[in-house]
Amino acid sequence: MESFLSSCHEALQQANSGDGGQGVHVVLGNEACDMDSMVSVMAYAYFLSKTLGSSRPVLPLLNVPRSEFPLRTDNVFLLRQAGVPQELLLFREQLDLLQLQRDGRLTLTLLDHNVLPSSDRDLEGAVVEVIDHRLLEREPSAACRVTVEMVGSCTTLVTERILQKAPEVLDPQLALLLYGTIVMDCVNMAPEAGKVTPKDSQYAAQLEARFPGLPPRGALFQSLQNARFDVSGLSTEQMLLKDMKVLTGGELQLAVSVIYLTLEVFLERDGLEDDMSAFCVKHGYNMLLAMTISFTDKQPFRQLAIFSHSALCREEMSQALEKSRNPALSLCPISSPHSHIKAYLQGNTQASRKKLLPIIKDFLREQEQDGGRDEGGEGEEEEEEEEEEDTQFPPTPMNSLVEGCPLDNGLPRISAQALEERFSKMSARQEGRRAQSP
Repeated sequence: MESFLSSCHEALQQANSGDGGQGVHVVLGNEACDMDSMVSVMAYAYFLSKTLGSSRPVLPLLNVPRSEFPLRTDNVFLLRQAGVPQELLLFREQLDLLQLQRDGRLTLTLLDHNVLPSSDRDLEGAVVEVIDHRLLEREPSAACRVTVEMVGSCTTLVTERILQKAPEVLDPQLALLLYGTIVMDCVNMAPEAGKVTPKDSQYAAQLEARFPGLPPRGALFQSLQNARFDVSGLSTEQMLLKDMKVLTGGELQLAVSVIYLTLEVFLERDGLEDDMSAFCVKHGYNMLLAMTISFTDKQPFRQLAIFSHSALCREEMSQALEKSRNPALSLCPISSPHSHIKAYLQGNTQASRKKLLPIIKDFLREQEQDGGRDEGGEGEEEEEEEEEEDTQFPPTPMNSLVEGCPLDNGLPRISAQALEERFSKMSARQEGRRAQSP
């Protein structure tokens, strides 16, 4: 893998200088750049480079700026475990895809998403293949090969392709990347989590059989989960960006960040209030809500902090959250060492950010009545999608577990019922789009 990635840097330089007249074949992941997207892109580009026989070099491109990659702490950990130097990765800002497309020098394969975002729609003519595990939203085209199957991990589909077409490409390093991702996405292959499918189990087992030196599933899953929630090496700004939603209403623009520390530890960070103030100024926020989550005796422990330089904004938001009954957050004020930060213990530990957002949106609608415009749409799911598309920050990784409750072994859990409800909503929206199509 290191030799392949090094050669990609040489091809990248040629493409950017215009020397690579034959153009490039880019394998592009989604904008979340979670572990599934990262590994799928790296593995499939490596596979194509060994089997395609094309004159165009194949480049695995991670669809985020390099500066944001450290926020994916589980990605960083897996690469370190596999011995892949992070500096060899290629990131979105290193290649002008639009210019390559205009010059007729771009071939594009999409991994872990099947529709380009609106910002990349001009690249559609270059797409020749799609591999994804979400609902199909693409219009059929003879020019594009599409593989879409609702498995737990897109990496499962990449593993299937490699084992069926060129099993000799696999080595222990690539096997660890693929295996770790499948285990992580499928929540340690636990049926009660509702994510694993027979195909995921099949290819995880094949990797185990071919490479008996792979770490045990449970230990690998535990270490990757620990890495996902490890923020010890991040700055305050990185902590806030790691898992953030942005909402706007009236004259207010606010961010809601999930922080993987106790609130007491977070509030004791050196220069915290100055850092939060600078963060809000930099990104244009009037208010910042930090939802902290930690685990005690295998149960979630949630706290909440509200930051704003406006005492009126802090108080109005505090009142809205304290008075909420759907759901009731059961907030209990706790001491804060900072004058612009109001802190709470959240008694309702099952009220994740997903349940908090409608309360905030109702508050913003009330603010809008006093002037301004709510930039969200109608309906929770649609609003969240618009927020993620409008903001400069990538969406929360699709396999993120932070919105749910913990597993019995102390790790966050996604219930089968919650997943069924989400897929039902996705299916309903998809059917609605089809019904509206001419």
